[in-house]
Amino acid sequence: MLQTVSLSPITFVVAPRAPEVNIPAMDNQAKRYLQIYTGNGKGKTTAAIGQAVRAAGSRLKSLIIMFMKDFPYGEIRALGSLADWITIERYGNDSFVFDKRPPNDLEKNTAPNALRRAEEAIDSGKYDLVILDEVCVTTYFGLLSPEDLLPLLDNRPESVELILTGRYCPPEWIERADLVTEMTEVRHYYTSGVLARKGFES
Repeated sequence: MLQTVSLSPITFVVAPRAPEVNIPAMDNQAKRYLQIYTGNGKGKTTAAIGQAVRAAGSRLKSLIIMFMKDFPYGEIRALGSLADWITIERYGNDSFVFDKRPPNDLEKNTAPNALRRAEEAIDSGKYDLVILDEVCVTTYFGLLSPEDLLPLLDNRPESVELILTGRYCPPEWIERADLVTEMTEVRHYYTSGVLARKGFES
């Protein structure tokens, strides 16, 4: 039965608490897959983070490596409450994109460092899920080549799920994937002049 609680001027409707369920730990030796979220539509990073949150609910540990992102997005703060299960590491930024200039040497070196970290994490046995957020975009800007990632894709242990996100995914990566979702922009309020909104796009 629903219970109404009034705290003027706000009224909350409180549902009865669900019974505690003992979720058994997942079999870490089960085969894992390669997923890719690409395309020009909104939702690629959001989908990947949602997968990490779902994994955390089953006591699976995730590492999210963000390429070309250093803005304090809302999900960075929110996922702090799941730090026991989800680790976020960020490498580089996209300032050269907004400045409309080629990436400098420091920016070019950041992506290979992130890739080496990903290889180390995947081989460590510490993580059930590794997400390389915006890694596809690095190939578009020449920070990585499609071939740079092939050893990781071809030698990934079957005990680790891997998710790649970003526009411009190279066909060589798509050929190796078990799941590919292409986000297609049908309509977007950006075209009406709406800027990124806190809590929705940032």
